[in-house]
Amino acid sequence: MTDATRERHLPVHPDLGQLKRQAKELLRGFRAGDPDAVADFAEFHPEKVDATAAKLADAQLVLARAHGATGWPRIVQSCQIVDAIWKDDIATVRRLVTAHPNLLHEEALVRPPGRISNWGPPMTYAANVGRDRIIEMLHAMGAKDHQRAIGRAVLQSKIGTAKILHAMAGNPPPPADELGGPAYTLSASGTAFVFEIGGRAVDEAGRRLAPVDVVLETDSRKPLAKHAILEMYVQHGLELLDTPVMALHRGRIDLLEKHLNADPGMLSRQFRWEEIYPPEMGCHDEVLATHGTPLRGATLLHMCCDYDELDIAEWLIARGADANAKAAVDADGFGGHTPLFNAVVSQHHFWMNHSNGPPSTDFAKLLLEHGADPNVRASLRKQMHPGYGPDTLREYRDVTPLSWGRRFHFRKIVSEPAIRLIEAAGGVE
Repeated sequence: MTDATRERHLPVHPDLGQLKRQAKELLRGFRAGDPDAVADFAEFHPEKVDATAAKLADAQLVLARAHGATGWPRIVQSCQIVDAIWKDDIATVRRLVTAHPNLLHEEALVRPPGRISNWGPPMTYAANVGRDRIIEMLHAMGAKDHQRAIGRAVLQSKIGTAKILHAMAGNPPPPADELGGPAYTLSASGTAFVFEIGGRAVDEAGRRLAPVDVVLETDSRKPLAKHAILEMYVQHGLELLDTPVMALHRGRIDLLEKHLNADPGMLSRQFRWEEIYPPEMGCHDEVLATHGTPLRGATLLHMCCDYDELDIAEWLIARGADANAKAAVDADGFGGHTPLFNAVVSQHHFWMNHSNGPPSTDFAKLLLEHGADPNVRASLRKQMHPGYGPDTLREYRDVTPLSWGRRFHFRKIVSEPAIRLIEAAGGVE
């Protein structure tokens, strides 16, 4: 398959120069009889094209239609208006919208049929990146996507922008699901703003509206923001479960102390999935709840590694938690892993790897310093969240923390520095 059509959707900030190069590559592949290029022409060109007569314009049309655009000019417009928004180039945005009024209401990022970009039309797109002058201009030109733009500004913690848009829209009450965006990104400021403009954590009958499930299951890992959001839900009337797991998510060591006093076995307790991701809070299964190394049957120390709760991990160990505590083993023999496995393959490594930053070694170091066995073995199985792309349930039998990290199929949640640290401590495959 050619690079030109592999993804079939534009990135958030598309590069027109790269698309031009991809069109040339596609044309070369088609002329050379590359099967994928030939298939692309057959699927996306409205006419049967002879390879010997194919022109660059034909390849550009195929590439544009593969990405959901009606033609090459539309994909060029998409790239140009997005780039201008990023650059805060108000003159170029005005020129493009004046010349092509349809752009005002269409998605800024073209998508194939049936798929919509979260980034929205130009005004909503501008809200994502806080381009207030452009928003004001597009509002004056007739843009109508204010509510969607408010939602994206809140999600992105662009609170000044959200306030401008909210005033433009006439200060409407927020939709019932408006807390979902800042819950997903763990934006404490966004959550506070939604409550400020009338958002509710519970309805008139006291039923939960606050998206606790999103806070617990998101791919984001921002412990302090997560704590603040959950406390805001409580302040606005939501009654959270009084469990050790929820105390961990709230960052409430005082509540963990109370649970420990009531149950000295809490430190080694293997928690059921439904205790970790409670269905009464709207939570889902092991695929939809985004996490790294499996948490079913895990201890609180395992959970700390995935949720980047270092202070709580240190408190647990200081209170006597065993760095070699094992998760429960299921009926098929999977499980039995220690927190060191979670320190290697963990959701909180994702964003550091994604931004080419160094993933943390804090948890691996903490565990090894407190006697974690670098060569303990376990069998695990894992299927990634569909947001990371198609996946199947994969099995890893009789692995150590080192081999678990080296063999794991989705590298963006693996800490290579943690692997090296374990290897230096005598870890083997």
